[in-house]
Amino acid sequence: MNVVSLILRELFGLFVDDEFLALAVLAVVAICGLLVWLAAPQLLVGGLLLAGCVAVVMSSALKASRK
Repeated sequence: MNVVSLILRELFGLFVDDEFLALAVLAVVAICGLLVWLAAPQLLVGGLLLAGCVAVVMSSALKASRK
């Protein structure tokens, strides 16, 4: 049982190593999903998704480089 929990913790750590990055990307996706549900233009939502994800990755990289 200990080996299984260790493996599961390592797998979880692969996807959620940086909590800020994970939560920020989820927030961007949720906002874009809400805009799609509200029938916003697809080009606008796609651009916002791209720009938001790029901004989140850049801010996370800058944050990590300061440490």
